[in-house]
Amino acid sequence: MFILNAFSANMLQDMPTTVTFEEVSVEWVKQYAMVVKSAVGHADTASVFSTVLGFEVPMNRTSVVLNKGDEAILGQYSGPRLPEGSTTLPDNAKIRWLHVRVR
Repeated sequence: MFILNAFSANMLQDMPTTVTFEEVSVEWVKQYAMVVKSAVGHADTASVFSTVLGFEVPMNRTSVVLNKGDEAILGQYSGPRLPEGSTTLPDNAKIRWLHVRVR
């Protein structure tokens, strides 16, 4: 299972397909700490994710291909642009954690 900081239809191997997004808690995400592979493509975002989750989320700029039956965790950041070197969420920023399922 991947942990992502963005999602694109380009990640989908098969068409037609259905993708569902279910909002989950930080605690839910932490349960998968040992089985997720990072596909977080920005160092500052990876650092903030690491702080919020309490485990290392390394930056890993890689292409992701999701097939039917695959799942991922999406950390959808919203807020001001992260200042360079960020390790915490800036004021007025948040991360929505989403469980992504491809069917």
